[in-house]
Amino acid sequence: MTAVDIPADLFDAFDRYERAILDNDLPVLDEMFAPGPETIRGDAAGLLVGHDAISAFRGVRGGVPPREIERIEYRPFGDDLALLVSVSRYAGGGTGLQTQLWQRVDGRWVIAAAHVSPRAQALDRSVWRTVGDPLLQGAWEGPLEGLHVAVKDLFAIKGYRIGAGNPAYLVSARAESTTAAAVTDLLRGGASLRGIARTDEFAYSIAGDNPHYGTPPNGALPGALPGGSSSGPASAVATGQAEVALATDTAGSVRVPASYQGLWGLRTTHDLVPRQGMLPLAQTFDTVGWLTRDGDTLQRVADWALSYDGSASTESVYGESSGGLPWRFVVPDEILDAVEPDTRAAFDALVARLAASDDPPALRRVSIGALSEYQEPFRVVQGAEAWRNNQEWLRAHPGATGAAVAERFRLASQVTAADERAARDVIEGLRTRIRDTVQDAVLILPTVPGPAPIRTSDGARVDAVRLATLQMTTPAAVGGVPALSVPLLSVPSLLGPAPVGVCLVSRAGTDIALVRLGRRLARLLGTP
Repeated sequence: MTAVDIPADLFDAFDRYERAILDNDLPVLDEMFAPGPETIRGDAAGLLVGHDAISAFRGVRGGVPPREIERIEYRPFGDDLALLVSVSRYAGGGTGLQTQLWQRVDGRWVIAAAHVSPRAQALDRSVWRTVGDPLLQGAWEGPLEGLHVAVKDLFAIKGYRIGAGNPAYLVSARAESTTAAAVTDLLRGGASLRGIARTDEFAYSIAGDNPHYGTPPNGALPGALPGGSSSGPASAVATGQAEVALATDTAGSVRVPASYQGLWGLRTTHDLVPRQGMLPLAQTFDTVGWLTRDGDTLQRVADWALSYDGSASTESVYGESSGGLPWRFVVPDEILDAVEPDTRAAFDALVARLAASDDPPALRRVSIGALSEYQEPFRVVQGAEAWRNNQEWLRAHPGATGAAVAERFRLASQVTAADERAARDVIEGLRTRIRDTVQDAVLILPTVPGPAPIRTSDGARVDAVRLATLQMTTPAAVGGVPALSVPLLSVPSLLGPAPVGVCLVSRAGTDIALVRLGRRLARLLGTP
């Protein structure tokens, strides 16, 4: 049956919904979906269950481009249930497909289930700055053969400019004459470069949003923030557009998006992976890191990039990593006290499963001191270095950054030399504390306080989550030690079940062994 067979009241409801889509009329769209927790909507990004989750997603999606419905197929399943499948043609080219199950409730037609197949997208500009198939071919043979890498837009690629997540910076930059060592290491191993992926502005954020290019999708939780600042590379991996993300982590920019999007993410030991050709934010804490969808791929990358064969410039290759780490974990009290209740419950359940398993590790609680003791000196030193690195450009380009990053740079500009010296003195003691804690055990903790915030969260909410998250991520950064986020927890959220990572922190130089330990832990818990 075609459109001419559709009952008039159902066609009117379909037409009203279509007009609301084009106008982005959120109240009408809310009204047109069936109320309650059983309503579902799916697309290539994932499945939303429940009217509230669908409404929250719709609030951040925005309207659709101009289009016309060119065909409708109608199949009745009774007097009060019908399937409509429609083809839309977009004014800008391309077609899409909408499948909707309509139900008549109290005399009114509403959508009980929907699936949307949008028109093909040549390039998601929120994820990619430049992309190819591949953009750069790696060695034809090697241990990383078949892997495609999304490189954060902070690394030098010969012939390309570094954009740092800011269009004015991209215009002002010069084309690079060499490729960053961390990139060439992967290419020599057989990986190919898929493209240059977006970063939060100057990597000075952990939310994952960008006021210039848009917010990349969260591949695990549609409608949620992706986490940053390595937002583009993480989203590329989570959505299957690359197998490896080459990223940076200053205060959590690998670990946060890994947790938000259900990925494996390794922040390497400070200064272990070469940073030549990488745009700095704060050199005292900046590190290179990788994100993958599974532990086996991350192990391949770490084994190669940190080995004598893989790294042309890493001096401390393998080191202790050739051995193992103790099957002994310590749980920091202060971090557990800082997480959200659902995260705490999920983590406590994980610890209980470990204790009751066939291969139980040694587990004990430990105090690492008040989290504010780490965050404040970290903030001061990070700010001082970020301002030194970027003040000349910022003064020459007033108003070129988004409001949130502009405010961070404004505060950074106020850090005095005395403030910085005092903060560095404190950090030295804190670094020793963290390194002593992980000398004969591995810290285990939730990576972040809770699930990724909804993209519609207001600025105050996002900033509160940022501050709470930094309290948990800065101790590893201060210690200069490796930290691995493993996707082991699931917690409820308004958008549905949401991933939260479990972070493992070990002594400096044990990066390869840390990934191996994370894989052992995941296997024990039945997670790939």
